[in-house]
Amino acid sequence: MDHVSDVPYLDISDPAFSMHSEAVREARERSWFARTNYGLAVLRYAEVRQLLKNPSLSQGSARWPDHHGVHGGTFHEWWVRNLLVLEGDEHHRIRRLLTPAFTVASARRLEPAFAEVAEELVAGFAGRGHAEFVSEFSEPYAARALCTMMGLPHEDWTFIAEHANTIGLALAVSIRDDIDRIDEAVSALYEYAEKLIADRLAHPSDDIVTRLVHHSEDGDKLSQAELRNALVLMVFGGMDTTRNQLGLILRTYLHDPAQWELIAERPELARPAMEEALRVAPTTTWVTREAAESFEFQGLEIEKGTTVHLFAYASGTDPEVYPDGDTVEVTAERSPHNTFGGGIHHCIGHQIARADMSVALATLTRRLTNVRAAGGDEWLPDSGNTGPIRYPITFDAR
Repeated sequence: MDHVSDVPYLDISDPAFSMHSEAVREARERSWFARTNYGLAVLRYAEVRQLLKNPSLSQGSARWPDHHGVHGGTFHEWWVRNLLVLEGDEHHRIRRLLTPAFTVASARRLEPAFAEVAEELVAGFAGRGHAEFVSEFSEPYAARALCTMMGLPHEDWTFIAEHANTIGLALAVSIRDDIDRIDEAVSALYEYAEKLIADRLAHPSDDIVTRLVHHSEDGDKLSQAELRNALVLMVFGGMDTTRNQLGLILRTYLHDPAQWELIAERPELARPAMEEALRVAPTTTWVTREAAESFEFQGLEIEKGTTVHLFAYASGTDPEVYPDGDTVEVTAERSPHNTFGGGIHHCIGHQIARADMSVALATLTRRLTNVRAAGGDEWLPDSGNTGPIRYPITFDAR
């Protein structure tokens, strides 16, 4: 790789590192990329969009456990075999077999059931004027929306949330400290998934799991192990990201109550409002790729094996594309953000994620007004996957 003396450096492993810092804004102004202690960080919209589809880059998370001292075990076995990190023909085949379960039509069919869950949860605290948003709404909503999608008993939501949260510890640089708990969580979800597959084989139902279990194309079907790995990924990915993202959406509009009121008046704006929050406050603050071969980009020689972080937040507020940066405007025409990734690794579940979060936002704005942070909130580090751990709020019921 060329050494350019003026290229900025960001220490992304520092617990104090923040995507919203002046350091990131200054780095983006100086250069389209920065050096980091984990490879390159791409900061601007145009370069992120191009590199998301660059065939010289592969999904860069496959070696995440090995980079942090985890070289075997149940989590490692699952991680290196799930769709998120697979490449080539194997990735194409499994994605092709999974895709029919995640269509726009599937998402729309689920919206009334998502609305029932959101309404029930808000009704549980709306009358008292205060709530702890994570434990009383975003976590149970994310888990129960997942249960709705997969056709699971809603009483299983606490089991799903507990184990998905534990697997989420694997995305931290401290993964090795928690690997025994993480391995146990994956094992528990393996067992749950295997029982679910057996049940749907014997008793088909109208849900995504049944469609995956019975779907075939030209005689090709997912194997038992591929189904199990996919179901565990659905539980982890659907739970972790939705819970975190809902907290970030709330915080975004808590800072702009006029926009919150506009969504309440015009519920059809919930979808573009959700997209605006994903642009300025994504839970997945960067998308990781790895150079599968050496190549040149924008005059920079990127060597094979280089880790490349595509910063979703920095690109989503790039003033070259979004002149008002972090300001949300739910009626504005925007260029598409990069929060769900892009290229062949574009998030397969994005249609359902968009549906459940839009429904949640529409319900919250319709039922609550004058929403304020009550203090005492706790947040995950502002890098990698971020979001609230605890978020007490006060409000008035409409």
